[in-house]
Amino acid sequence: MMSNAQTTSDTPFDLPPVRGRVTFDAPLSKVTWFRVGGPADVVFRPEDQEDLSAFLASLPDDVDVMVIGIGSNLLVRDGGVRGVVIRLLGPFAGIEVDGEIVRAGAGALDQNVAKVAARHGLTGLEFLSGIPGSIGGALRMNAGAYGAETKDVLISATAVDRQGNAHEVTAAEMGFGYRKSSVPADWIFTEAVFRAAPGNREEIEAKMAEIAEKRADSQPIRSRTGGSTFKNPGALDPDGPKAWKLIDSVGGRGLTIGGAQVSNQHCNFLINTGEATAEDLERLGEVLRAKVKEKTGINLEWEIKRVGETKDE
Repeated sequence: MMSNAQTTSDTPFDLPPVRGRVTFDAPLSKVTWFRVGGPADVVFRPEDQEDLSAFLASLPDDVDVMVIGIGSNLLVRDGGVRGVVIRLLGPFAGIEVDGEIVRAGAGALDQNVAKVAARHGLTGLEFLSGIPGSIGGALRMNAGAYGAETKDVLISATAVDRQGNAHEVTAAEMGFGYRKSSVPADWIFTEAVFRAAPGNREEIEAKMAEIAEKRADSQPIRSRTGGSTFKNPGALDPDGPKAWKLIDSVGGRGLTIGGAQVSNQHCNFLINTGEATAEDLERLGEVLRAKVKEKTGINLEWEIKRVGETKDE
């Protein structure tokens, strides 16, 4: 479906023609796991990579662009997001297997990639079943869990830059570190190619079931949460400090501000108990950071991505 170039009284910039779907003043609280946050000026869901490239190439340079996956590691502030939010859904969620190679769109759920690999008797991607996100986010932040990271299995990735140019980069060129990559911030990942290994399907599925059980036992997965709030400051040292232990040590477990609460089940998870605002959640996180800093001297770094404007801006 072609959408003509258009603007609204509240969106002071023109949009180029697209084949995908454009939504103005789009509420983002419906698509984030915290279920908080204000609207985006524009949400664009491209039909395919060519649609995305053409859109970016024609969009005025001064219009901000941001990508949102399934909203699991994201806190959208109450004032919403200016500019264009891009969501890679539907056509970008495909998963294909060719021998030991698994090709996945950036919109594919991490757990679905693990499940497809398992059905083909491929091992090495089981850890993805324990990550509540999509492949685009996994590439951006080198997502990992249960002893493995994206960098361990990635062969290459495809991305589109702000000017609409496509790039293919190898895993070595991604510049992976702990929960980060070094590719330009304005690149939008569209696809990843992973290498798996032959394995026993029953054993693979048993490992994934074990991961699911561990998550359910240790994390508030049925709550309105955004996943791990802070990076582990000792992540590169097996004996280094864990964020949840630091928060627990300063009396953070169960702490509340407004409708936001530190999970009693896992101290590195914040929860929207029902009526929280994004401000409640961010203030609670900053209180925890201050308490940990005061007692231990350690600066906790946010792992959850905070975006948008406060209501007063």
